Amino acid sequence: MSKSTPGQCCAPRFESPKGCQTPSRSEEIPLETDPVTHAVSDCNCGMIRLEGGTFRMGTEDEDGWPADGEGPIREITLSPFYVDPTTVTNEEFQKFVDETGYRTEAERFGWSYVFAVLLPKSKQRKLRNSQTVQGLNWWYAIEGASWLKPEGPGSNIKKRMDHPVVHVSWHDAQAYCKWANKRLLTEAEWEFAARGGEDQTRYPWGNELTPKGKHRCNIWQGNFPLENTADDGYIGTAPARCYRPNGFGLYNVCGNVWEWCRDWFSPSWHLSGPSADPKGPETGEQRSMRGGSFLCHKSYCNRYRLGARTGNTPDSSTSNCGFRCARDVAE
Repeated sequence: MSKSTPGQCCAPRFESPKGCQTPSRSEEIPLETDPVTHAVSDCNCGMIRLEGGTFRMGTEDEDGWPADGEGPIREITLSPFYVDPTTVTNEEFQKFVDETGYRTEAERFGWSYVFAVLLPKSKQRKLRNSQTVQGLNWWYAIEGASWLKPEGPGSNIKKRMDHPVVHVSWHDAQAYCKWANKRLLTEAEWEFAARGGEDQTRYPWGNELTPKGKHRCNIWQGNFPLENTADDGYIGTAPARCYRPNGFGLYNVCGNVWEWCRDWFSPSWHLSGPSADPKGPETGEQRSMRGGSFLCHKSYCNRYRLGARTGNTPDSSTSNCGFRCARDVAE
């Protein structure tokens, strides 16, 4: 696995003014995924049933990135589905690992990407000349970083069991979904669920980021990437049930961690794709991610808006990406 030339998380085939702050692996041959042979019961306990219907997907927001394929706004019709109110937590992922013995791709590669501000300054100075990511020098490829050790050796998740699991690749998310008898959301399902019944608002609660001065999501506060004042309460991830849920009862659909989706990422497929239950292109190089993360800031990424989107290679893992699960409604 080469660490010298990873790309930005936005697809290299089109230009984006400012890519999101997530690097990708440059491995051409993915590791073989560990088999998952056990599954939990087929229960919808705790999941939220959404009846689907027609909604306006996408955005033409003046703060958006047209090159990402955010627009045009179009009508999409979805069948009913179940969705989890939160992203998968460390506690839930621990149960999966304990039962199956699964090892994530970060564990098998032996390293993962950690954002600089999460590391002690002494460690940043030590690594600066050898393990930063070209063009994204606020990211470090940290030996031993994984979901169990989010900042590498010496770190742990003991006090973060209710936080989203991170350092999980798209393949890892798929393995968990198989075990849980669930699946990842399509991009269309994700946006429908995230909007919470609102039509074309920038955020689930409206168009103002901090209504009445109250923080409603976990994003970067301060001068990116040098200082995070944590005015919203968190430097890194927040608990999965932090802040108010949206109109459908979903937590943290804006900020906190990027959420892997089922679709291959494309900036243009939706221009000719179906309007009923779209599932994205059949092939691609990157998988879609939605929702933004605790690293998003209006000065650089600004992809914590509901209509924003990006992608990353399916074997990539970082300290700001997790996933949420869905399930079909039985006929």
